[in-house]
Amino acid sequence: MSICAIVAVDKNWAIGNKGKLLVSLPEDQKQNFRVKTMGHPVIYGRKTLDTFPGGRLLPGRENIILSRNRDLSVEGAKVMHSVGEVLEYTKKTPDEVFFIIGGAQIYEQFLPYCDTCIVSRIDAEYEADTYFPDLDNLKEWKGVMTEGPIESVKGVSFEIWTFRRDKRYKVHR
Repeated sequence: MSICAIVAVDKNWAIGNKGKLLVSLPEDQKQNFRVKTMGHPVIYGRKTLDTFPGGRLLPGRENIILSRNRDLSVEGAKVMHSVGEVLEYTKKTPDEVFFIIGGAQIYEQFLPYCDTCIVSRIDAEYEADTYFPDLDNLKEWKGVMTEGPIESVKGVSFEIWTFRRDKRYKVHR
């Protein structure tokens, strides 16, 4: 089993402001996020679900929602209540890739268990209050640009980077 975070960040590793994405990049969502996560389980927090259009689950993927609310029930999704519960579940399908898709607390909680991070690096700075860990400054992570630069219809360019955990540093499992 492999756990991969997938995220879009600005120049300062910011990912959001006031509960919303910094910018919506259709090219990144369709050609990167959708292509890479389709057919794979996605893990995210309840607040991230609230940001989806109409609060609808992502189609074509098993949706796993992490919430402390034991009464939460979302039709068509698996709701789990702890990182440990999610990790136990991932062990049932050792050949599967599980994608962590947000928000900030979920990224932070799962980063020690990730072996890969796919990062869309936006060539802009935004007002932000939510950040992804700066992988450039974490010695256990090594990144390479795998696509880009890509010009968005939103007037900014971005690059897609793949970060892998250096094999000298153990993935927590």
